[in-house]
Parts: sequence; C-alpha cells; structure tokens
Amino acid sequence: MKFGKWYVPMIIGIIVGMVTGNIFIPGISNQGSQSTMTSTQISAAQNKAFVPPGEHDEYYMFSSGGHSGQVFVIGVPSLRRIRTIPVFSPDSATGYGYDERTKELMGGFTWGDVHHPSLSETNGEYDGRFLFVNDNANNRAAMVNLKTFHTEQILGPIPNIMGPHSAVFVTPNTEYFMMGTRFSAPMDGSYQTLDKYSEAYDGALQAISVDQETGHMTPAWQLKLPPWNYDLSDAGKGPSDGWAFLTTYNSEEATHLLEVNASKNETDYITAINWKAAEKAIEEGKFEELNGQKVIDPAKVPGIVYLVAAAKSPHGVDVSPDGKYFIGNGKLSPNITAYDFEKFIQAIEAEDFTEEVRGIPVVNYDSVVAAEVEVGLGPLHTQFGPDGDAYTTLFVESAVAKWKLGEWTVLDKETVHYSPGHGTAAEGDTVSPDGKYFVALNKLAKDRHLPVGPSHPENMQLIDISGEQMELINEAPIDPEPHYAQIVKADKLSPVKIYEKDESNPLAVWSEEDVRVERDGNNVTVYGVALRSRFYPDEIQVNEGDNVTIHLTNIDLDQDITHGFGINLYDINFEVQPGQTNTIKFTADKPGVFPYYCTNFCSALHQEMQGYLLVKPKQ
Repeated sequence: MKFGKWYVPMIIGIIVGMVTGNIFIPGISNQGSQSTMTSTQISAAQNKAFVPPGEHDEYYMFSSGGHSGQVFVIGVPSLRRIRTIPVFSPDSATGYGYDERTKELMGGFTWGDVHHPSLSETNGEYDGRFLFVNDNANNRAAMVNLKTFHTEQILGPIPNIMGPHSAVFVTPNTEYFMMGTRFSAPMDGSYQTLDKYSEAYDGALQAISVDQETGHMTPAWQLKLPPWNYDLSDAGKGPSDGWAFLTTYNSEEATHLLEVNASKNETDYITAINWKAAEKAIEEGKFEELNGQKVIDPAKVPGIVYLVAAAKSPHGVDVSPDGKYFIGNGKLSPNITAYDFEKFIQAIEAEDFTEEVRGIPVVNYDSVVAAEVEVGLGPLHTQFGPDGDAYTTLFVESAVAKWKLGEWTVLDKETVHYSPGHGTAAEGDTVSPDGKYFVALNKLAKDRHLPVGPSHPENMQLIDISGEQMELINEAPIDPEPHYAQIVKADKLSPVKIYEKDESNPLAVWSEEDVRVERDGNNVTVYGVALRSRFYPDEIQVNEGDNVTIHLTNIDLDQDITHGFGINLYDINFEVQPGQTNTIKFTADKPGVFPYYCTNFCSALHQEMQGYLLVKPKQ
C-alpha cells in the first residue's frame, strides 16, 4: 500500500487558496471571460447542443438544489431548466408548503438541504418511476412521483442518525437506499460533551426499504458505525449486488479544526456493507431497539461490515457498470483507486485482514487493489460511459479526466469552469451507460455569465463524450447548489398531463350546481370549483374568528390550464392543476373585504377570474 504524503500540503494550500479567492486561475480576468474556441468549434458545439423550438430534449436531468431544498429538472443537451420540484422548502408559486397536504408533508420544517437524487431502478436500469432525495440538514428523505413530478412522501426526521449526506443511491431493484451520516452524534440523542466523542458518539447508517408498487419509504434497519464522517455511497451491481460502499473520513475522530486534524492519518477507509447479511441478522433477531429502530452493531455481529484503506479524506465511491470494481476518489490525492470486488470477496473468505478497527476487520489493501490511476488534482467523483470509459471530476484542477477501466490509463482531459464537484453522465449510474453526454456541476462560475453582484450562480457545463476526445459544447448558470444529478432517457418517463377525474373523492365537486358552503359552529367549509374564467363561489362570507377550509377543484380537464388561488392580505396562495382537488385552511382573523383571484394566467379573461372573501367583524 503506497499512499504518498508529499502532495498533501500542496493540495491543501491550493484548496484553501481557492476557497479564499486568493489563487489565480488561468482565463479569469476583470475584463470578463474570453472564449478560446474558434468560430468553427463554436458552430459545431452549437449544432450539438441546440434543441430547436418545439422539439424536446433527449434526456431529463434531475439535479439537487442543495440548500434551496428543491430539485431542478433540466433538459439535456439544451440545459434548459424546465421545472423546479418543491421538496423540502415552501414554494409560493405553487403553494407548496401552504396547502394542507404539503404542509403536513413538510412537518413544520421550512428548509432542507438536498444533496443526491437517485432514480428508481429495475435490474440496474433507471425505470422512470420515482426519484428519491436526501435532506442533509434534517435527517429526512423524500420521494417524488415521476407521473406527476410532485413530492409524494417525506420520511423523517429519522431517529439515531445525523446529517445523512451519503444518500441516496438505490440498489439495482430499488429494494433499499442507504443513508450514512456525515456527522457522528450520540445515537440515543443524549447530551454528551465533545471530550467524550470517541466513547459516546457513533456514526450510523439507515437502510430505507422501498415499496415496489408505490415507491413509499419505510425505515428498515440501522447500523451502528465508528464515530467517523461518512461522505458518499454507491450500491453494488452484478457480482457486487447485495453490497453497498461508503467513503469515510476523520478516522482520527477529531472534533475541532477538521481541515487539519481530520487529515493526519495517511489513510481513511471505504466501508463495505453486506446488506443481505444485515437482512439476515434482522431476521435472526441480532439487533437492539433504539428509539423504535432496529440497530445492528457490526462489532457484535460479524460478516456485515468491512473496511479497506483509501487515500485520506476520500469523497466519492462509485461502482463500475459491470459491478466488478468500486472506485475511491482521493480528493487530497491525485489518484483514484480501483478495487477489484472479486479479490475483495476472496480476501474476506481467506480472512486476509491487516487489523481490526473498533471490532471491524480491515481487508488487506494490497490484496484487493486493481490499480491506482493518477488522474489529476482533487478527484471527487467518477461516472461511467460504455466500453469501460470513466470520467472523474477534478476540483482543484478545474477539469474532467477520461480514463479506461482495465487499462488504467488517462485518455483525455477537458478544462471546465470552474472547480467541478460532482459530474453526471447520461445513464451513468446504470449497468449500461449511454456515453453521449457528461455534465460538470461546477461550484464556481466567476466570469462565465453576466455579473449579478457578489452572489454568483453556479455553472453547469455540457461535454460531448461520444468521441475519443471530450468536447465542451454548452453551459448554463444554475441556482446554488447542485451537488449531484442523474440523467435519464426522456422516453423512460411517462408523466400524466392532467389528473384523472375522481368522482369518488368526497372533497371534490365537478359542476357549479354542486358548489356549496357549509357551516358547523365557527367552522366554515367551502366546496368550490375553478374553471376558465371564474371561481364558484365567487363570494365567501364568514365571521371574524371562523376557521375556514376551502376544497377547490380544477374542472378544466385540459393540459397546462392550472389555476391559482390567492387571497389579498391573508398570505395565502396555492394552485390546482387540471383535475386536481387541493385544500387550504386558515383562520379568518382579519375583518374586512379581501379579494381573491387566480394567480396562474389561464385565459384571455384571466383578469376577470376573481371573487371576494367578506369577513364580518365581531360585534
């Protein structure tokens, strides 16, 4: 095992310099960005990325919205942002977080930190049914139904875990996704001072099981792990199906000044989890109950968790399409490390371990490593194309490296602008990647777009990877902060255009004749309809202090005819899509006259679509 140390001070200095803005990056000047492409190259790139008006993109890209709490839907190759899906944060444009269904979903939280979207899979292929995302801030996960592009479930906060950053990456048939913790904490939720960190704090992994028909999520079991930081994960496939892999850092168990104290050891680890063995342990009752969760301690139940050394502070771990290799991205090393899964299993069977750390066997690195490939400075994350091609983002170098599985040689590099974190390739997490496009999710935009003050967008750049050499062909700004994305063929999705008319829904009315207002004491319930271009009823009379519920059904069964419902001065707006019934509740605590109106432009008579809420003052 050879992990050199000579480059660490240099790379740490470069990273710190970039973060503080005191490092010179070629191509940046106060005069703005200057293209170095020839007119012929520009024309060729435009032709490859251009999607004519009225035509659709070949792919959807689902990108995390980071601390916006949302998911961005982007077309590839155009990089046009098509939609924002509200998930963990309110969205006044759609009323998400205001209507009763989504208010309950959000559970009282007003923001989340979306990091890693993962599409549902069947036999290792994206199947276009569901999208799962994690909330690094509040220990939650969410499911988006890709029939409607609406968030259908939010699970959590999940007990015993803290900051599930290394999520969500689904298993090949969406049996599970794993949520490993970025932060270690006392699993029982107790107060413990940091001087007791190594004794009283734990890392954790939550396995979430997924209903194959509905996509709904259920906490299945947890693993108690050493008190380290767990960064990213991936699920095995093919021969490695049944395993999951996580990168770890801070095996030093530092609690202060981590940029120094969490990089003292020469190596950290990749944590390998045999989730089928964990299932068996649950069946055999080899777990403890903690806050209602089934928790397995792998130090007490051997055969579930193993460690293998990795270059210090690794970021991504990525399983090759054939499942034969898992790739550790060194971050502070110029190398990626490819581990041979077959040799890994052979080493376990031969008990070829170098030591135990906190009761967990450490597999002999030299017995399982296939290759170390020097790809460049700051490798963070690897994606795959067909024929063994691999693509690794280089944060420090501001580049993407193309290299070959099995040959272990770098074939090409493409400069990007600037400092890519993750990258995503077309169908790049599946067993059969397409290999047409790669999107670099660059953390810094600097001079690439018109200036908008001190706060910059981030920068997505589209690279054509269909030939021997990579070619940058498109870029677009994006709101902070996409951490990861997945690209799926558009024809795998079949979203509905309207909601089906559901006459069994007791809250819906489908004609003006059925509209009614009911009073029960100081509770007023309105069963109304919206259609081009009026509301029924267009007058609602209540008394000050009444509790008001409005069930509104959009009976315009025509695609793209969405109606909004906003009430002046009551801080209320929500939308109803074609065929949908939605509900809002509020207390009429302000007396007076308050217009309500359609907030989504729906017809030539949109301005006329209004009504009045009359709140009679208390006597």
